[in-house]
Amino acid sequence: MNSFMPRIEIALSQIQDNARMLSELYEQKGISLMGVSKAVLGEPSIVEAMIQGGVQYIADSRIENIIKMKNAGISTQFVLLRTALSQAEFVVKHSDISLNTEIETLKKLSCYAKAQKKIHQVIVMVELGDLREGVLPCDLPQFIRETLSLSHIKVVGIGCNLACYGGIKPDSENMNELSELVNVIEKEFQINLEIISGGNSANYGWSQSTQNAGRINNLRLGESIFLGCETVNRKAIPGLHTRAFQLVAEVIESKKKPSLPYGEICQDAFGNVPGFQDRGIRQRAIIALGRQDIHLSSLESNDKSEVLGASSDHIILDSENHNLQVGDEVRFNLNYRGLLAAMTSPFVRKQFVNCNHHAVV
Repeated sequence: MNSFMPRIEIALSQIQDNARMLSELYEQKGISLMGVSKAVLGEPSIVEAMIQGGVQYIADSRIENIIKMKNAGISTQFVLLRTALSQAEFVVKHSDISLNTEIETLKKLSCYAKAQKKIHQVIVMVELGDLREGVLPCDLPQFIRETLSLSHIKVVGIGCNLACYGGIKPDSENMNELSELVNVIEKEFQINLEIISGGNSANYGWSQSTQNAGRINNLRLGESIFLGCETVNRKAIPGLHTRAFQLVAEVIESKKKPSLPYGEICQDAFGNVPGFQDRGIRQRAIIALGRQDIHLSSLESNDKSEVLGASSDHIILDSENHNLQVGDEVRFNLNYRGLLAAMTSPFVRKQFVNCNHHAVV
């Protein structure tokens, strides 16, 4: 039994395989990849696996993660996905390219770029229906005009984001609209846009069904690389590993107990009034993991033990059909929400399982 629990086991070779297979798949359509590192907090070993697999950029929404990766010696082009006015100085210093939608932020970036004797590259994000970030298409020409007037900013691309906030599916209509906008901007301003970033892991279905990707030549992938699935229906992508991350927790109690609490029911620890089904006496196990570490809906037990509920630090399982004993390990598959939470929790150890030795961080 490994003494480090709870832990998340990370198969670097599987992540590299996924990055390689996706890089080769999208390359057939003329599309390069940004490996998105935000869900793994810019963990250098994972990022290096993505780079070895063929991603051409590393993209993250937090400048702190980019600084961590650079300090660890990661050498690549870094793209910042979320640019804040208050962080402009650090954005220019530590990222090669940033995604932007506000002129005031771009002015500040240009100011700091001038001070640092740099030309900062930007991708302008356009709104195509998902209603997260983006300049409205009707405002794009004027936005580009103002951006081009900034002395130390270079517009290297246009991008869009779909299926994150509004759940809007990438399809031929919105992808064609993006391509048309690129053509209009290039013609009007006599510029060449190098990066046309059409979206994220949700673009898999569109990319496989389209005969012509138009001007789209880049996608930003995190979930597909890490979990091997597309994000419109969360279906596995053929040939990819879907269990590169495994969450492992320890059984700290195993007893037969009633399935129905007794006494007067009031609010639980999170302000809810719980309801229960009477299933008689059942074997129940408690594992050393809780809501502070993970979202219950993000867990899928490998041995099909049923998750009954949780408090801050305990998850209760129905283990009637499993002989779980105190000290046993219970393994879970994770969805993206669970990966994000487990990698963020300081109480979940990170262990790389396909190295020459099991490195724990």
